[in-house]
Amino acid sequence: MSSQVRFTDFKSDKQPTWCPGCGDFGTMNGMMKALAETGNDPDNTFVVAGIGCSGKIGTYMHSYAIHGVHGRALPVGAGVKMANPDLEVMVAGGDGDGYSIGAGHFVHAVRRNVDMSYVVMDNRIYGLTKGQASPTSREDFETSTTPEGPQQPPVNPLALALASGATFIAQSFSSDALRHQEIVQKAIEHDGFGFVNVFSPCVTFNDVDTYDYFRDSLVDLAETDYDPTDREAAKEKVLDADKEYMGVLYQDEDSVPYEETHGLDSNMSEIDHDGAPEGAMDLVREFY
Repeated sequence: MSSQVRFTDFKSDKQPTWCPGCGDFGTMNGMMKALAETGNDPDNTFVVAGIGCSGKIGTYMHSYAIHGVHGRALPVGAGVKMANPDLEVMVAGGDGDGYSIGAGHFVHAVRRNVDMSYVVMDNRIYGLTKGQASPTSREDFETSTTPEGPQQPPVNPLALALASGATFIAQSFSSDALRHQEIVQKAIEHDGFGFVNVFSPCVTFNDVDTYDYFRDSLVDLAETDYDPTDREAAKEKVLDADKEYMGVLYQDEDSVPYEETHGLDSNMSEIDHDGAPEGAMDLVREFY
């Protein structure tokens, strides 16, 4: 890893096609700055993305990357990390990708505690498909497909993570560049699964959860006497429906990642083996 790496080294030559003003620009910039600040470089970084507006982030970032299947980015990221623990693995997704079709994988990725980071761009809307209610949309959020609102409570990703045994839970705001970078950096440095839910406003389809709303509503835990190692205090915060919080809500400082507890500390390409089992390539060709 190079100590001379700059965040611009993580920028690819592909221009993002996000809407002007999209919160994902700030989210991605913070991710790149956090990777550079932690001493990573494109040659040791692997970005995995799912489907949605966030899905092409691996194209916009200069690193190893794969654009996965809807809701399945986390198992791909876990597989990459276990195959080569030396890589810095960062999984990126959205609230639809991660908390709807990918919710089951989210729960199990959290409980396995693989040493990687998961950055979710939560805009509380399905943006790529032109503005339907997402799992985190408000109960009365009106869209073309839910004219009277979803009429069901939104998914609480922070509570879901805590209940699943998370060792690092944080929340940031894409417009607060410095704090967002700091929070993602802490997730990268954490020994285990670093989960960051990022408020990343959709300026095209969501006129409720706007930049102004989050600027006026967010409470930064760093400006209080909050102790992120206190799990009971974390429970109280993540279940507080009256406030929106930013910062590290919970961190288990004694966390031991999955790779260490299961002895997966070697690059699989360096392990002696006799090659693929007989007939394995025929099976691969049958499906691909």
